[in-house]
Amino acid sequence: MKIMGRDGEKYKILGYQWRSLRFNDDTRQSTVKVMAACRALQPSSIFYMQLPHCLAVPYLKSMVSVGLTSLAASKYDMTSAAIGKKQMRILCVGHGGGSLPLFLANYILGAVVDIVEIDPVVISESVRAMGFPAFSVMTATGKRALPNPDIIDQVMWRGIHERLFLYESEAKEFILNNQNNSYDMIFMDAYDGADIFPHSLWDSNSLFMKALSERLHHEHGTLVVNLHSDADISDLDRSNEGVTTGKYVRKVGKAYKKGLMENERNGLVFACEVPWLCNVSLVVSRGMSSDGRHRDKIKASLMKTSLEVDKILRLPFSCLDYLKTGLAII
Repeated sequence: MKIMGRDGEKYKILGYQWRSLRFNDDTRQSTVKVMAACRALQPSSIFYMQLPHCLAVPYLKSMVSVGLTSLAASKYDMTSAAIGKKQMRILCVGHGGGSLPLFLANYILGAVVDIVEIDPVVISESVRAMGFPAFSVMTATGKRALPNPDIIDQVMWRGIHERLFLYESEAKEFILNNQNNSYDMIFMDAYDGADIFPHSLWDSNSLFMKALSERLHHEHGTLVVNLHSDADISDLDRSNEGVTTGKYVRKVGKAYKKGLMENERNGLVFACEVPWLCNVSLVVSRGMSSDGRHRDKIKASLMKTSLEVDKILRLPFSCLDYLKTGLAII
């Protein structure tokens, strides 16, 4: 198959491959689908492009589904953001292969995504092997590492790369040093080499939490955190009909609730099970009403809103499927 660039040059698609980035022999960090292509007249000039419409693992689909639905339920104008008439500011803490920020920028034309990754090797490999756009990489001075995109970027990304900003930084350092940024959504998927979510990212009394509270939009700001489920049969929260919110998940949820919601008039903190995996998507929504903490009413409202999000964004999966698995109010 061949594609035509804006300069009239022809490019040949060589094939597709699923690729995984791993912490070690046991822990898979991310999986993406990559397309290989070359210039038709230069077969040796091979380029890799990560397909921006693919999310390989269910927990990422869950994070997107519960996050966007919660934002829409906060009376945020999702339609205007989807068609590019309104800017949606997003922060992704933790990069991996980069499929989450790519996916958001692809389906939401108004999305401007900052990505924070502490490991320089993860950044370089996401570009070299996982096909993430090199033009997105930022320097320590806040400028693009590449002053101008390559012509192949224009052909393959068609503007997506211009709305992605990938920083090598600790989350705390980035949040504290970017005091003028206000984010509509923040996605937290940051684990160390031992597959542990650092306590420094959910310490309710830390400077990081205080700064995070200031960066999250005060009317409709939505935080989504990927957590490993820690519940067993003896530890289930019986008040939530068997939803797997163990002591650890509830502890993290309450920490974010204290750090981000203590001075807010509205807001809701809840967790959703991820189908097929032992993961939970934790949501902190500043714009949603707690509705008397009535779980069934909240779940019904979210499910209804998820259908509206599906209609607006036309994602390759239904948000509803990731909201009906189980919901626990925290």
